[in-house]
Amino acid sequence: MTAGQDAGAEKAWLKILSNYRKPNTGRSLYELAVTLIPFILLWAAAWIAIHFGYWLGLILVVPAAGFLLRLFMLQHDCGHGSFFGRRQWDDWTGRAIGILTLTPYDYWRRAHAEHHASAGNLDERGVGDITTLTVEEYRALTGRGKLAYRLYRHPLVMFGIGPAYLFLFKQRLPFGMMRSGVLPWLSTMATNAGIAALAVLLIWAVGIVPFLLIHLPIVLLAGSAGVWLFYVQHQFEDTHWSKPPEWTFPYSAMHGASHYDLPRPLRWITANIGMHHVHHLSSRVPFYRLPEVLRDYPELAKLGRINIRDSLSCVKLILWDETAQRLISLREAKVRA
Repeated sequence: MTAGQDAGAEKAWLKILSNYRKPNTGRSLYELAVTLIPFILLWAAAWIAIHFGYWLGLILVVPAAGFLLRLFMLQHDCGHGSFFGRRQWDDWTGRAIGILTLTPYDYWRRAHAEHHASAGNLDERGVGDITTLTVEEYRALTGRGKLAYRLYRHPLVMFGIGPAYLFLFKQRLPFGMMRSGVLPWLSTMATNAGIAALAVLLIWAVGIVPFLLIHLPIVLLAGSAGVWLFYVQHQFEDTHWSKPPEWTFPYSAMHGASHYDLPRPLRWITANIGMHHVHHLSSRVPFYRLPEVLRDYPELAKLGRINIRDSLSCVKLILWDETAQRLISLREAKVRA
């Protein structure tokens, strides 16, 4: 069934999901507290450990990175206006969290909104997405272009060098938002100032070496995990890409985003972001209400479902086959050629 033929079903789901869009202020404050406070305590515990020579204490940077990742997911809900459901509350909470996540809130929110509006649209690739070429586009590249694309999609670059560059350097200036008004610039510069002030304060309190030993691994681990989640939420075999007029937002939202079915502890630490198809269809549903949707409508849990084992095989799928309507590996593309 094509996107156009099935458009009515997705529009019906939009109406159903509108019943889950109202956040609970008390619940949102609770989620913020149980994420921010443990992050601060784990950071402090790691410093105390190495201060007294217990270098094994650096293992605490792993759970601390998990809580920093969860803070980013709360910032993500703020960007959609679904955390408190009040624009000013969401915006200022998101901006404050952005100092910890190294992510300028208004710059990121603008780019992420473009991603949501155009995800799966072959004619609207480029902003907030992982670059994905079709088989024909890849074949048309020069030898140097093919090498560059393969390097870009290599796991070491995608989940190692890439996140480090993104969070430490690229997000320090609002590249790609030069014509989007002054707000992305103000947000980025204010976030940079906040990051610098917090870094100076912590370096003064604990010393530059402990600061780097603790905070840098936390940021890099959280960044890599975040990029991995974003990757598998759209880069899976049965995802959806098409061109208008076949492309429609509701169909692409439900079939172009995965249901990354994680174990319960990982679902909690990632703030249910694995239920990405529901989130893309109705981004105003608060993350803590997404499980309600799947509980009430279990048929949605089957759409685009992948588990951890399935997700590992997604790394090799780097080309969109317009004929087969699925992502394929470079090896498969060569065999077909």
